Amino acid sequence: MRAVVQRVTRASVTIDGTRVGAIDTGLLVLAGVAVDDTAADATALAHKIGGLRIFDDADGAMNLALADVGGSILLVSQFTLLGDARRGRRPSFIGAARGDAADQLYEAVATALRAAGHRVETGVFGADMEVELVNHGPVTILLDTKRAF
Repeated sequence: MRAVVQRVTRASVTIDGTRVGAIDTGLLVLAGVAVDDTAADATALAHKIGGLRIFDDADGAMNLALADVGGSILLVSQFTLLGDARRGRRPSFIGAARGDAADQLYEAVATALRAAGHRVETGVFGADMEVELVNHGPVTILLDTKRAF
């Protein structure tokens, strides 16, 4: 699985003019599922996201995790993270998982984060969404379960 994790002061997701998820301080996580991902990838990704120490302490150093700042997570599915644009101008999405398999692993990440005690808002898998955010820092971290954590 791949994820783009952004530290935010606020973020929201809207579908057809209706806000379906919103957070204040926390993490906006765009998550993509690959064809060879498993439940173990979902668990590992959730564990890594929940433990990232990317919030500032009193000295301005990134030493605090989400729980330390009372933050939330907005988790949004994004299959385009698996796009491969190495050849030509149009990305290939052959590496992205489809349908139910991808949705199950996306939901597994949300479930694992909630089980760890995090407040998690989500978008709607497969929907055409508008995502708004204020990236604080800016801080943006790329995660990939196929690369060692």
